[in-house]
Amino acid sequence: MLYLLRKKARLNIVVLVLFTCSLLYAPAAPAQRYSYSPVEQNQSDHDGKPYYFGLTVGVNLARFHTHLHPRFLMDDSVFVAEPANAGGLALGLLATTRISDRFQLRFNPQLMFLERNIFYKLKFPDRDNQTEVVKKVESIIMTFPLQVKFQSDRIGNFRVYTLAGWKADIDMASNARAKRAEDLVKIEKFDYGPEFGIGFNFFFDSFIFSPEIKISNGLRNLHARDVNLINSSVFDKIQSRMIIFSIHLEG
Repeated sequence: MLYLLRKKARLNIVVLVLFTCSLLYAPAAPAQRYSYSPVEQNQSDHDGKPYYFGLTVGVNLARFHTHLHPRFLMDDSVFVAEPANAGGLALGLLATTRISDRFQLRFNPQLMFLERNIFYKLKFPDRDNQTEVVKKVESIIMTFPLQVKFQSDRIGNFRVYTLAGWKADIDMASNARAKRAEDLVKIEKFDYGPEFGIGFNFFFDSFIFSPEIKISNGLRNLHARDVNLINSSVFDKIQSRMIIFSIHLEG
């Protein structure tokens, strides 16, 4: 009886060892069959370039950031004066120079076509009801942003980067000197301010596709205030705000 028990115990041990070995071997078999092959990098020498160029196409969502004048509280003809969002387009050039493996300096001049709207509720002396009016302030802006990019390591043909910089704007459609401006909000010609954004590089054989989103804020008071204009006198300070989505095609 003892002999049979010992024989059965040895058999159980052998079965357990074989089962354990089969578990250890099972993950290794698929790994040998489907071995990992790294992605071939496009433009593998790109990071060593001292400088490179590109083109920019973008759309923007723009609006004014307003501060009301104390006169607004005393005005019985303007009940509401609020900025509203509006869209626009941008075209530009791109020049980037290498500072180090992590940092790059970028100059990205662009021509922007945009409008920024202001919504009014007005009360005219000869009418009993209020009238809703949207005033469109159209602009053609030459912007000159200088930015520093901080980029991650390249993962195959992909990379992420952040940027921060400073811009100077010239509004070539400025109406600050307009003489016949009864219903206008006069906007100054020059502006400046900071920019912050994030983007992604996708490396292809012959170019780099780089979508990017950026916040651009103007610091200067753009309002050329005129106390004689009903649409303008209720504002004290007007500044620019933009969210810009761009596509860069780089070489």
